[in-house]
Amino acid sequence: MARVCELCGKGPVAGHNVSHANNKTPRRWYPNLQRVRAIVDGAPRRLRVCTRCLKSNRVVKAS
Repeated sequence: MARVCELCGKGPVAGHNVSHANNKTPRRWYPNLQRVRAIVDGAPRRLRVCTRCLKSNRVVKAS
C-alpha cells in the first residue's frame, strides 16, 4: 500500500480546500513518511514510517 505508515497504518485524510469565497474543492493530507532502515525480527529491513512513530521510538533503527 502506498502512502501508509507500515507500523501504525496512518494514511491519507480527505477534506476540502476552502477559498475566501467559500468555494470547496477536494484535497488530501498525506502523512509525513520517511524511509528508514529498521530492525524487524532480528534483521534490517527498509520501512516507510511516519515521523510520529520515529519520534515516539516505535522504530528500532539499524546502524
